Amino acid sequence: MKTAIIGTGNMGAGLARRLAGKRDLILASRNDAAAKSLAEEIGASSAPITSAVAQADIVVLALPYASALEFAGAAELDGKIVIDITNPLKPDFSGLLFGHDTSAAEEIQRKAGGAKVVKAFNTIFAELFAASPDQTATLPVFLAGDEDAVETAAALVKDAGFTVEKTGSLDAARLLEPLGMLNIRLGYGLGRGTGIAPKWAAVNA
Repeated sequence: MKTAIIGTGNMGAGLARRLAGKRDLILASRNDAAAKSLAEEIGASSAPITSAVAQADIVVLALPYASALEFAGAAELDGKIVIDITNPLKPDFSGLLFGHDTSAAEEIQRKAGGAKVVKAFNTIFAELFAASPDQTATLPVFLAGDEDAVETAAALVKDAGFTVEKTGSLDAARLLEPLGMLNIRLGYGLGRGTGIAPKWAAVNA
């Protein structure tokens, strides 16, 4: 399956580097030069956004929430798995745009029509992608969405060097996005650093 990563900021580039050599990757960005440069660095391909989406089976929206929402409403995403890594932050980063009545993932799903949206990676700081995979192998990426789509996304998460924690259907993003906001407050607002990202472990009875 071909995976398109839309966006070459810290999250998009970090995830692309983790997946390089493990996935058939195509990178795209509004900054074509940045996408091409990163693709050459990691041995992937690049293309204009429309072409990248058309070629891909999985589309990762490595964009700010507002841009991801706009993209979902404009792109031809029917039949594709769309991985939403956003947190719907207020402009001043003081909190989320909305709480437990909806989520960024659900709003993106409404715009994306026939795509299947999966929430993932929103609790992961970009700096963690630069760590050794041995250091992140037990760090969970929480997934929410359609069961079949989540299974597909889970394989990508494992390829990226993390463990998978499934949280149920897409409305579970209403819980995951506040968790992402808690990480931001702890990591940046309270100065605890990006290593504060939660490490959950299953304990056998």
